[in-house]
Amino acid sequence: MKMITAYIRHDAFEPIRAELLELGFPSMSIIDVKGSGRQKGVTEQYRGASVTNYLRPKLKIECAVADGDVQAIVDTILKHARTGNVGDGKIFVSPVEQTYRIRTGESGEETLQAHPDAAESVNG
Repeated sequence: MKMITAYIRHDAFEPIRAELLELGFPSMSIIDVKGSGRQKGVTEQYRGASVTNYLRPKLKIECAVADGDVQAIVDTILKHARTGNVGDGKIFVSPVEQTYRIRTGESGEETLQAHPDAAESVNG
């Protein structure tokens, strides 16, 4: 099992979410974050003064998946988040030792399986 953590621009989220849902991966956590990277600060004019903002807004996506599903999810994120400009974000893939579904007590990769009607319940 793996944990995929991606930091992306806000405008890339909806196409990523839609494609992951189509692929059968509806489960993810989304967090508004701010951070800095290679792009350093962005200087803007605010009320006549120059202001440098070193922390850029991003979305953090977290998704725990089976080992065999990692590449499909990473490819989807890259497809929709890559503009070729500095500040597109990063993807991290980390090992997950164990998972548990609190409601049923199930453990292991079976807790990562999408609900068969997940896409239908969201869209219909």
